[in-house]
Amino acid sequence: MQIEIVARLLEINQQFYQSFSVPFSATRQRLQAGVIRIMDEIPPDVRLLDVGCGNGTFSNELLKRGHTGDYVGMDFSSGLLEISRRSSSGPATFIQADISKPGWSTIIPSRFLPFESVLAFAVLHHIPGQSIRKQFLLETRDLLAPGGKFIQSEWQFQNSPRLLERILPWESIGISQNQVEAGDYLLDWRSGGKGIRYVHLFSEEELAGLAGECKFQIIDSFFSDGLGNRLSLYQVWGI
Repeated sequence: MQIEIVARLLEINQQFYQSFSVPFSATRQRLQAGVIRIMDEIPPDVRLLDVGCGNGTFSNELLKRGHTGDYVGMDFSSGLLEISRRSSSGPATFIQADISKPGWSTIIPSRFLPFESVLAFAVLHHIPGQSIRKQFLLETRDLLAPGGKFIQSEWQFQNSPRLLERILPWESIGISQNQVEAGDYLLDWRSGGKGIRYVHLFSEEELAGLAGECKFQIIDSFFSDGLGNRLSLYQVWGI
């Protein structure tokens, strides 16, 4: 994918999550079933990094459950981070960083390293380009302690007829289909105004390939969320 196209797709998502931080947060006031399943398996003293922490709903629930380990929430949206900080119910550290840029992890204070778990719920599918996704994963791997886990979820919107109706043509932003990668889509947003998001639709096979290239092992994989429990694909990778 050309650098200019990657930059355009990143800009679309950055504009969305900054402009729609409040209405987006309003739609994320409860945790998805798959996230709760993951949370049930997180030890109370684990040190973790939550990439794409959003409005802090996850961190607050974690604290309610008695989590005592270090929690670092990271997001590139200053709007969502401000919501997280205001709503935080206990000790937590929030950092603004753009994970599409090499070296994004260097902003994390050394006292938190290494992490025993890195979470990335609904994050990787917003990173355009195979090479940038791989760069993010390799940098994430370096943050993990021996035996650490990378835990992710990827949107499976193809399993929702309602969401399929929200796919937009690439021409609506002046890009042609042959300029993006297979599995790349534009979806519209209709709460609090009209917005656009870039999303990459992952298959299990594609994720398995990424895991292997970045020297992760897939420990667990399951579908959850939405009608029929097929709206998100969750995977736990180990090193």
